[in-house]
Amino acid sequence: MSDDRDLLQRLVSGDEAAYDAVFRAWYAPLVRFVNAMLRQLDEAEEIAQEVMLELWQHRMQLDPERPVQAWLFRAARNRALNVIRHAQVKSASAPALAALSSVPTLSDERVQASELQAAMHEALAELPPRCREVFLLSRAHGMRNAQIAEQLGVSVKAVEGQMARALRGFRERLSPYLPPGRIL
Repeated sequence: MSDDRDLLQRLVSGDEAAYDAVFRAWYAPLVRFVNAMLRQLDEAEEIAQEVMLELWQHRMQLDPERPVQAWLFRAARNRALNVIRHAQVKSASAPALAALSSVPTLSDERVQASELQAAMHEALAELPPRCREVFLLSRAHGMRNAQIAEQLGVSVKAVEGQMARALRGFRERLSPYLPPGRIL
């Protein structure tokens, strides 16, 4: 226990050897933990690497009374849950987005598709700037919420809130163009 505290104190003070020791001790268990949640080894490795990098970046805020592994596993769990939530939202919205992007073959349908596309552009233009930026990073660039949050310097919750706001705006603006019962 005192060895763990000593290691943590050294880590907080910026000792790279302490960080290396933590990395070697906890990287593989983190990968196994996340992989058990996601069943995607490459994603689990990426999350474990991100968590370890975040540990180094936030070492000054660590609580010396709490074991470092508690922080590591909580951070890994939260990131894995974000990946799961993102996948659920993506799969739930995929049919609606596919329906919106398909181009009909009949001329009347083409006019409707053109109107729908114009309404989509208007709906996008009406979003507040940050909301529009988050939506485009997610949908046009395929970025995950955690990546967007890091790039914009905001929390993942803020990104999720902006995405919910954007989807609400699209739902309201595009509801006349969607068949009854279809939602975004």
